[in-house]
Amino acid sequence: MIMERERLTAGAFAESIGVAQATISHILGPRNKYPSTEVILRLHQRYNDINLEWLLTGEGEMSNTPDSSIESGFDYPLFAENAVNPSEVTSHAENRKEIASETPVNVPKEIVKQEIIYKERPPRKITEIRIFFDDNTYETFKPEK
Repeated sequence: MIMERERLTAGAFAESIGVAQATISHILGPRNKYPSTEVILRLHQRYNDINLEWLLTGEGEMSNTPDSSIESGFDYPLFAENAVNPSEVTSHAENRKEIASETPVNVPKEIVKQEIIYKERPPRKITEIRIFFDDNTYETFKPEK
């Protein structure tokens, strides 16, 4: 009802109250009828003319301003039974398969060839050996040439 009053899409409404669009989609869907307290508080913070009691319980007037329900055409309670918000869900759950919207085009992959070159290094020679002792001294050994 607030989305209709503000003439907002679900995405724009979600952005206006600072929640994910999926959150609004879940609330508007058939399975999750009631929003979380966090969503209600964010909604009330953004649209502070909305009656908090109406948001929480669905009772009373939608707006705190007396003339807004007459101007907007909303004079029924939030959780009233109507065509959009029936009291009992008549459809049963069904498993649905995901259908691809387009057939993916197979693009040939570029073949990458790597060549590994091993370069031989000249043999290394030991030039010096140091041995460190626990009394902070050391000895150096140099091989004879």
